[in-house]
Amino acid sequence: MSDHASAASAPTPVSAAARPPVEARLGKVGVWSGQFDFSPAGTVREAVAELDDLGYSTLWTGEVKGREVLVTAGLMLAATRRMTIATGIAQILARNPLTMTAGQLALAEAHPGRFLLGLGVSHAELMSIRGATYSRPLGQMRAYLDEMDRMAAEQYRAVPPEGTQPRVLAALGPKMLELARDRADGAHTYFVPPEHTAAARAVLGPGKLLVPEQAFVLHPDATEARELARRHTGSYLRLPNYTNNLRRYGFTDGDFTDGGSDRLVDTIVPWGDVDVLLGRVKEHLDAGADQVAVQVLDFDRRGLPRRQWRELAPALLSL
Repeated sequence: MSDHASAASAPTPVSAAARPPVEARLGKVGVWSGQFDFSPAGTVREAVAELDDLGYSTLWTGEVKGREVLVTAGLMLAATRRMTIATGIAQILARNPLTMTAGQLALAEAHPGRFLLGLGVSHAELMSIRGATYSRPLGQMRAYLDEMDRMAAEQYRAVPPEGTQPRVLAALGPKMLELARDRADGAHTYFVPPEHTAAARAVLGPGKLLVPEQAFVLHPDATEARELARRHTGSYLRLPNYTNNLRRYGFTDGDFTDGGSDRLVDTIVPWGDVDVLLGRVKEHLDAGADQVAVQVLDFDRRGLPRRQWRELAPALLSL
C-alpha cells in the first residue's frame, strides 16, 4: 500500500455483499441517554459501571453540544467490563472521514467486540452551530462512507482491530434506510412509533440490525408525566426531519404545536408503570426490532435516571 494515496483516486466503497453479517451481542433492550454530559466524568464512570453490573447489554449515547462522542465512548468503555457502547449518533459533519475511522478502529482494537459506531448527518440547525453545510444528506452520507472505507484500507496506520467493525446509520426515510441496508450493518432510528419499525424492517430486510430508540416516563400521573414528555418532544418537533417522518404515520400540523398533542406525546413518550414500557418495547420487537434502546426521562433536567434504571432492570432484562 502506498503511504501517499492520490487525491484524485476514486474511493472504493465496500459493497453490502462484502460486509460480513454483524456479530453484535446487543440484547433485546439497551439504555439510551443524552444526560451524561451534565455529570462530571467520575459520576459518568460510576453510573455506567452500575448499568453494566445491573446487566444492561448496551448503552447508546449521542452528541449535540457536549462532550465529543468518541471521547465519551472511550470513557464509558474503560469504566465497564461487558457492555457494548454505541454512538447514537456520531455526527459525520463534526469530523472528517479519517478522524471518524481512526476513532472507530482505535476503540474497537482497545475494547474488542464492545463498540458500535452509529453515524448520522444530524440536522441543519445543529450543523450550522459547527459551521458545517447540511445539504443533500443522503449524498453526504454516501460519500462519507466511501471515504471511511478508503481511509480504513489505505491510510490508517495504527494497530487495527480484528475483522470488519460494525456501523449503523441514523435513518428515518426509505432512501436512508436503503443506504443503511446496502452500506452499513443496519439502522438506528429515533423518535419513531412501532409502525415505523415495521416499515424500516421491510426496507432493511433480514440480517440487518434495527435498533429504535423509545423514550419513557416512569410516573403514574398523566398531567405530570405529559409535562415532562413535552419537555422532550418539544425540542424535536422543531426539526423537520422528525415532523416529516411523523406525517407518514398520520400526524399533522395540529399534533406538532405546544410540544405535541396528547396523541403524539403518548405515542412517542408513553408513561406509567413498567408494564406500559414492556408493552411498547414488545411492539417494537414484534415489528422487527433487534433491540429497543430505552430512554428514561427524569424530572431533574440535568440528572441521570439511575433510580429508574434500577427499578426497570429486572423486567426489561427478562425479555
